[in-house]
Amino acid sequence: MIHKRTVLSWGLALALLPALPPAASAGGAVIPGTLGTMEVQVDSLKTLRFRSVVPQQYDFSCGSAALATLLTYHYGRPTPETATFDGMYRTGDQALIQTQGFSMLDMKRYLEGEVGLSSDGFRLGLNDLEELGVPAITMIETEGYRHFVVIKGIHENQVLVGDPALGVQSYTLREFEEVQVNNILFIIRDELDRAQASFNVGKTWQAVTRAPLESGLARQSIANLMLHLPRAGEW
Repeated sequence: MIHKRTVLSWGLALALLPALPPAASAGGAVIPGTLGTMEVQVDSLKTLRFRSVVPQQYDFSCGSAALATLLTYHYGRPTPETATFDGMYRTGDQALIQTQGFSMLDMKRYLEGEVGLSSDGFRLGLNDLEELGVPAITMIETEGYRHFVVIKGIHENQVLVGDPALGVQSYTLREFEEVQVNNILFIIRDELDRAQASFNVGKTWQAVTRAPLESGLARQSIANLMLHLPRAGEW
């Protein structure tokens, strides 16, 4: 599985109101008005899109960045990419990693050995994941490259994705199904309450849209689903 990806460079993408005076400080802008001036906080589009995504540092490190994103922003374990990268590289097939990048098996070994969380890959549809209501790592293919991303939310016809190369992105269900590879979702089995609370977070959707959710949906009827999914070797 080749999932190298050329890291894209970013330019400034947020256009402020025209003719703002140069008094704006870093991260802020002063807007004049008839009753005085008002200082507001502003962020670049890049800042917004990487606010909940760990960016990848190397062409073949989308797997380590995706796993660091999952741990940092969905499981309350702040984790730099260097930690997941070094851990998976140390215990994995280094020659294979250098040519093909990390695999879900590398992720599983790292989580079990270094973090103490159980995980597995499941062949599930996006509707199943929406009902389950937890984040997942999956692989997509764009422009001939295979690339790991984190599904951070699903709402109506939209899929919210944390892309280690591009930041937070949104796809329609159909668009995402067209680029997703083999419908395999890598899911952490433990700490379901924490995982569900971090799925479909309104602040994360704000990077791509003005309208999503302020909190996750109630999913009491499926709270124990992960306990009954077959583990590796039980298929």
